[in-house]
Amino acid sequence: MVRSLLQEREEQQQRVEELHVDNLRLQQELERIKKSYYGPRADRLQGSELAQLLLNFAEELDSKPVQPEDVPAPAKPDKELRWVKRRKGRRNLAKFENLPVTTHIHELNEQERACPCCGVERKQIGSEESWQVEYIPGHFMRIHHIRGKYVCAQCESQGENPRMETAAKPETAIQKGMAGPGLLAYIVTSKFSDYLPLYRLEDIFERQGFEISRATQSVWCGDVADLLQPLYALMVNLVRASHVVSTDDTIMPMLSTGKTANARMWVYLGDDLHPYNVFDFTLHRGREGPKYFLKDYGQVLLADAYGGYNGVVVGNEITRAGCWAHVRRKIIEAEKSAPEIASTLIEAVRALYAVEKQASGLSAADRLDVRQRQSAPALAALREQLLMAKEQLLPKHPMAEAINYALNQWDTLQVFCADGAVPIDNNVSEREMKRVVLNRKNSLFVGNPRGGRTAAILASLTSTCRRHDIDPQLYLTQLLVNLPTTKVDQLPAWLPDQWKLLQAARQAGLGQRS
Repeated sequence: MVRSLLQEREEQQQRVEELHVDNLRLQQELERIKKSYYGPRADRLQGSELAQLLLNFAEELDSKPVQPEDVPAPAKPDKELRWVKRRKGRRNLAKFENLPVTTHIHELNEQERACPCCGVERKQIGSEESWQVEYIPGHFMRIHHIRGKYVCAQCESQGENPRMETAAKPETAIQKGMAGPGLLAYIVTSKFSDYLPLYRLEDIFERQGFEISRATQSVWCGDVADLLQPLYALMVNLVRASHVVSTDDTIMPMLSTGKTANARMWVYLGDDLHPYNVFDFTLHRGREGPKYFLKDYGQVLLADAYGGYNGVVVGNEITRAGCWAHVRRKIIEAEKSAPEIASTLIEAVRALYAVEKQASGLSAADRLDVRQRQSAPALAALREQLLMAKEQLLPKHPMAEAINYALNQWDTLQVFCADGAVPIDNNVSEREMKRVVLNRKNSLFVGNPRGGRTAAILASLTSTCRRHDIDPQLYLTQLLVNLPTTKVDQLPAWLPDQWKLLQAARQAGLGQRS
């Protein structure tokens, strides 16, 4: 009887603990959802170090005796409370020197020049200058091409072939299309660099006197993608030649019968020697997508813990590297379930990032040396902390799941300590995924697989332009003007980084001539 009561009590206690863990899991899920809608994007513990320092300071200050001479006299209230503090001094005009200048001279008329005292005309002794920045909306223009036709009058008079010939037609980005390269570049830049959906561009164009439907703009984007396909393929091959490739993926909804299909958009970032961001569109999240893209690749793949990558790296020479930002995020999401453990583990992860900050400007070899001297011992200590914390928790505890996430990925998480060229996290590719998310939020979906391919090609060019601090409007305009007549062996010169070097060399040459 006593044994059965004890057994029943133990079962009840176990049930209470299970309910407590379930409650913690639900709270964690609720906090994750609330953060996604209302919270900050940064992954930080709620019990921050700053709050703890302020608390300690307040306790020390409260324990000290207060002397009368330490109490400051009350300050006199200002006559007027100003909510906006104006900047002192003149604004720096050097940042506006690149803008074109239109000069307006303002003078007194003949009546105003007359002296109010004696009536004699006053003479100008100088002038005052001020600057104003104005915006003139963009405008459309029609370019009328007239191609002359020529014949041989003598041959025609003799009844022979007049040898008629027409002046050559200028090459265009879209054959038999009325859109010029500047207009096409503007549409592509607006949609894939500024994330404006085509229906908004339709309204903007209509306000400026040019009515063009979003369907036509979509067709133009597809035509531009077809033209840029060889350059995109070259970027893909160069990314595959990188020592480290960073990758990530997100949902790219595609219009389908009944409801949108959850297609995927992947990003692959090359290293510093192959500085290109390439996007790839697939119809699902299966491993076939990255496996096909990374065919014949055999170096380092930096990615999250998605299991599909296992089928990509198995059976070849790819080394898979893990992401410490994901580990930190998992621990922070489970903070409320075990605050003390979370604080201890996050402090250990911060130590790893402190080493990375110290070694940020070093070469790969020097960075590896710093990591092996400082990060490797810290990793060993962190693993011991993870194992000890895991023993204190139930298997389904939210913090236990976060710890298991780190321990299951431990081999990949240590790769950065064996290779100085491997980043500690995959944040660089996650930042590029925001481009897809913003476009998805504004444009909602792609219409079909060809639309997904178009988005991947054009996003690759605009994203790489941002990586190199290039104006995509200027780059794409020049690219669309010249690419129709560019030979295949001349394509490397039109890669964004090479184009930027050529532009800088031209600017330097013009500066020397002047």
